[in-house]
Parts: sequence; structure tokens; C-alpha cells
Amino acid sequence: MGLGGKGDTMNNKSSKDDKHISIDPWGSSTIEDYNDLFSQFGISKFEHFLPDISHPHHLMRRGIIFGHRGYQSILEAMKSKSPFSVLSGFMPTGDPHIGHKMVFDEIVWHQKQGAKAYGLIADLEAHAARKLSWSEIDDHARNYILALLASGFDLKTGEIYRQSENKRVKDLAFELGIETNFSEMQSIYGFSGNTEISHIQSVLTQAADILYPQLDHPQPTVIPVGPDQDPHLRLTRDLASRLRLFSVTEAYASFEADAAELEYLKVAFENLSSLQTPLHCNDVAEWIENENQASEALSTITNKLKEASKEEFYPRIRIINHRATPDLLKELESKISKNKQVYKEHIDVFDASHNDIDNMVREFEIENGGYGFYPPLSLYHRFMSGLTGGKMSSSLPDSHISLFEAPESGYQKVKQSTTGGRESAELQRELGGEADKCPVYELYAYLLTQDDDSYAQRVYEECTNGTRLCGDCKEEAANLMREFLKDYQQKIKEVEPLLEQLNPNTPNTEGRS
Repeated sequence: MGLGGKGDTMNNKSSKDDKHISIDPWGSSTIEDYNDLFSQFGISKFEHFLPDISHPHHLMRRGIIFGHRGYQSILEAMKSKSPFSVLSGFMPTGDPHIGHKMVFDEIVWHQKQGAKAYGLIADLEAHAARKLSWSEIDDHARNYILALLASGFDLKTGEIYRQSENKRVKDLAFELGIETNFSEMQSIYGFSGNTEISHIQSVLTQAADILYPQLDHPQPTVIPVGPDQDPHLRLTRDLASRLRLFSVTEAYASFEADAAELEYLKVAFENLSSLQTPLHCNDVAEWIENENQASEALSTITNKLKEASKEEFYPRIRIINHRATPDLLKELESKISKNKQVYKEHIDVFDASHNDIDNMVREFEIENGGYGFYPPLSLYHRFMSGLTGGKMSSSLPDSHISLFEAPESGYQKVKQSTTGGRESAELQRELGGEADKCPVYELYAYLLTQDDDSYAQRVYEECTNGTRLCGDCKEEAANLMREFLKDYQQKIKEVEPLLEQLNPNTPNTEGRS
């Protein structure tokens, strides 16, 4: 998503080698080890999905899209041709550059797979976090919209909007603010007493953007982002659940279990259910202790099982009342025909599909004025390195190539960029280059070779085996960049008439300075 402005860094301590990973939505930090994101933040590896996708995008095939949260729901929607959405946003603090092109492509690819697509211009955040004037924002917003359209965004099955002009987003942000407090913002983002209120409001607006595609028809929605935006996704997932009248979870007994504990319970049931009927909680506690090494999660779940003692251990779907009245809970109960057990604040349903119960509860919630939000899903891509090293940034002109930049300027920037080459041609031939650390090779892998995997692979192999030298490699990439910019800017000219459908450059000057 397109947030900007230098904010407080959220540091998260790693359990590995006592390292810290900085996840900062407003900074310019990079991620040194993407693997740590899997263990520290619950991001799952994307590569496992590749066999299930008929024509994966080259960003997926080359490992540039590396992680996800809940993407299985998107795959299921694609296969069943049921509704799903894709959304990402862009902060108009400068012209869009080749790093943004990657996100444009992710949106358009999902749109072609059947998604309703949303591209948002985060102009409120640009004004609040970066203090840009509205006239500057208007100019940059126009260019982002043109670039998105030139990348193939289809207005027939998509929507492009500006936050400042979307009343429904602003109204939803207000509702989300009711569910959020300042201490939570401090914990997630490191906000302090000196943080401006508009900066905090921009976070809630971001969450409202993420949930916006579901306002009329709740559906799985994927948000392609860099890992620096993960705090926004985690916050919004929490807020989506808080706005639900009910939640639907899995359980095995009357007590509640978290995700880690549920894994122990699931494995225990799979191993014991065929050996003993009925199965009781104290039997499961004994088996878990015998089969697993001691851990905090293990100790917590076995204690819960022992307290439940002789209670029967059996999988069930649990409907938990969050915000509904007792009368509404009773009405929902009456609609459940399957075997069930009713408690004061939840209902356990036996021998039922989680999806069936979840869909039934969501429809009931919507019929009774609830939101019925699905938790937003996310797709994570690697950062594109800046041409001068570090992270590519709109605020560092030499680090990026604008999509509106003169083709000859793009050529020169590639020629002047840093590489992963050795100190001399002799060492390069002897040791090979370090393509994995090379901004120029990234240009090939991310952008310049497009869908031609064999081309990208050949460049990589020639670099690492020492037969490709940096001077020739940069010349080749520079020529490709010049041609790319010429072709892309021609597409921009061709889509300009589409701006009349959006009227994006008409400033809403009311209340602006």
C-alpha cells in the first residue's frame, strides 16, 4: 500500500541470533533476511502454491512474490469463479517508478484472473505524513492513475479512487476508530504524545481502504504489498474481526484454544480418534505430554485439557457472539438444524463443515445489519533495490527510474548504477558475479525480461559463472530500459482519454490550503 512519511519504526525482536527486524510502513528500511519474516510475523511461503496456478505471473515464478497470508482463499475463488477482490494503494509523493510497476502488474494479473480490482490514491496520507500541498498531490495522483491504466488496469471491472473523495472510506475509518485506542497505536507503530492526530487518522483510513471492497459484498480480498506494510494488514485483520457480530472458529472441547494450541489438538484427535471412543480430555492431555517436548504452548493446552478432565473431546465448529444482542444470538441458534450445544456466549455445532457454518453466519450477520467482513489477505513481494544501493525510494531520485522519465535518462541511470560484480574483470571471470546482490540483475528479473524466464535465467547463469561482465551487462540492461520507457510512455499517451471517466486531476479544493 502507498504510505509514506517518516514515522516511528516498529522493531520486532527475532528469536534467531537475537536479531531485530524493522517493519516500518513509513521508513526506507530494507529486509535483510526474508526467511525471518516467516517465523516472526506468521507470513507463509508462497512457493507452495505455484503448482496450483495454471499461469503464474513471472513475479511468482521467480520468487519475487515470496509470502502470503491466507492466499488459499483466493485460489479457491479463482477455481470456483466466485467473487474476490484485489486492492493496493499508492502514495502520490512523487512520480511512480519502476518499483511501483511491480504492484501495478500484481493488481492487473489478479484482475485478469477474475478479481474486482481497486487502485487507491492515498492522498490523505500524503498530506498528513509528508506534508505535501494539495496541488503537488494532484499532479502526482494523475500520473499514478495514468501509469496504472497503462499497465492494463481495466476500468470495466475495476475502480480507481482517491481517499479524499471517497466518503464511504472516510465513514468506515471513523467506525474503525471506535474499535481502536491510542495504546494500541503506540504498541504497533511506536506513536508517541508528539504524533499528530492526522497521522493516526491516516492509519485508520488505510484500514478502511483495505476493507472497502467488502462494503457491499463481503468476499476474499488480497492486498499485494511489500513486507514493510505488514503492520497495517495485521491491524486491519484484527479490526475486521472486531466489527463482526459473530466469529466462527474450530474447537475440540468447551474451552478456548489459540492457533498454536489447536495444532496440538488437531494432531491428537487424528491419532487417537480411531483408537478410543469416546475420547476424553484427560486422555488427550496424557498423549500430548508423551508425544511432545516441553514448551509453553504445550503446558498451556495440557492444563486446559486436565481441567476439562472427563469432558468428551470431539471436533466442533464454534460460533462466538461478539456484538450481537441475546435475541439475535437466539435467532441464529434457531436457524441451525445440525446437532449443537448452546452456551451463554457461544454455540458449538457438531459434524458440520467450517465453510458451511461460516457462510451461513456471515449471511445472517449481513441480513441483520452487520459487516460480515472476511479477514483481508495479503501477498508479499521483495523490495526492488535502489540503483545506488539500499531500497528504491521515490524521495531519492538517483535510486529509481520514474515511469515518466526520459528514456535516455533511464539509459544513463542504468549505466551508472552499482552492480554485484567483483573488483576486477579477472576476479569476475574467476569467481563469477553476485547476481543475488546486484540491482542490475534485479532489473532483468523484475522488469526487463518480462515473461521470458529463459532470458532471466541465462543472465543469472552467465553472471554467476563469470562469462558475463558488468559493463556489457549494464549496456544490455540500459538499452532494454530505454526501449521499455519508450513503449510504456506511448501506452500512457494512449490511455490519457480514460482520465475523463475518472476526472482525477480536478482538485477538491474545499478546505485545502
